[in-house]
Amino acid sequence: MQALCRRSLPIVSGARSKTDLAVLDEIIRVDHAGELGADRIYAGQMAVLGATSKGPLIKHMWDQEKHHRATFEGLIRKHRVRPTVMTPIWNVAGFMLGAGTALMGEKAAMACTVAVETVIVEHYNDQLRTLLEDPDCNKELMDTIVKFRDEEQEHHDTGIDYGAEEAPFYNALSNVIKAGCKAAISISKVV
Repeated sequence: MQALCRRSLPIVSGARSKTDLAVLDEIIRVDHAGELGADRIYAGQMAVLGATSKGPLIKHMWDQEKHHRATFEGLIRKHRVRPTVMTPIWNVAGFMLGAGTALMGEKAAMACTVAVETVIVEHYNDQLRTLLEDPDCNKELMDTIVKFRDEEQEHHDTGIDYGAEEAPFYNALSNVIKAGCKAAISISKVV
């Protein structure tokens, strides 16, 4: 198994730092879960809004999320990280969130996008700060997180540009979705 950071390479005795591996496993597990959830959110939005004028916009964002998910599925396999046991629940919950907000209208779907991506960008930034604490950390993982973070920020900005803040009960809807995303991150870290 290729190490993600030099400090997680085997030491002379052949042992690994459990803390370092635990942190890296957590990053891959949580990011995989998050990208699965995002993929399913956009799938739900496409199921409702795919035939509307917003369909191509949602499809573009969904295609990026599918790539993110596939990348982390590859990292799960490559580094033998246990996925979260919540995967089946995040699969269903993500689709329901995407379809549910889309049924409330295009602006509510965009509000969902903005709320989710706000939390994800903050989450990726937190991970980057953690990884930057190790000057020998794998550049490939860092570059992946930076690229995905920037694409998530693009999705956030697109949602704002397409009227997210005009959605009915925007603040309440946004706060509930953000709280749910933060809870999903916390849960996926440990189970």
